[in-house]
Amino acid sequence: HSIGKLSQISVRVVVRSRPLNDREKAVSSGVVLSMDLQHCQCFIWKPGAEDEPPKQFTFDGTYSGEHATEQLYNEAVCPLVEGVTEGYNGTIFAYGQTGSGKSFTMQGVSEPEAQRGVIPRAFEHIFESIQCAENTKFLVRACYLEIYNEDVRDLLGNDVKQRLEVKFVSFVIRVKTQDLLEEAWFLSLSFLFFLGG
Repeated sequence: HSIGKLSQISVRVVVRSRPLNDREKAVSSGVVLSMDLQHCQCFIWKPGAEDEPPKQFTFDGTYSGEHATEQLYNEAVCPLVEGVTEGYNGTIFAYGQTGSGKSFTMQGVSEPEAQRGVIPRAFEHIFESIQCAENTKFLVRACYLEIYNEDVRDLLGNDVKQRLEVKFVSFVIRVKTQDLLEEAWFLSLSFLFFLGG
């Protein structure tokens, strides 16, 4: 999406499914989710009720377990981060049950490169943009929140087990140009991590 298109989009919802893990395979769990990637649709089948039609959901983007985080980032997150570097606010919100793949998507793994997470990719993207900017000073602050059973914790804080009372915290870049010292822009990219029970 171009920045012009981003300014007209308030919320985009993207779903990513993961393959069965080793434990699920060991107990012969069945796959209850199918995806139509071309039409961004997910179908959920009720186990044991094969004659019933599946529940159908349509999203702005769908990514299966075969998709690398790199593809998800380039298609769904990169435009948001580009918008942040141009002055728009952006939030990446990962939601799902425990074990559904939120940490893998957001944090990723260092190898293979294609599976690096959304957060390290976004930070790299933002800092590359900062390096290319001329006559600009930046102040970067970062906060990474986890919300679990209504407890909020800062995963970058000194004590990650400390419960916080936070309404909104974000990754903030403050921009001041030499020509317009009295003008400041606040750009934010928030990473919120909601865990289900």
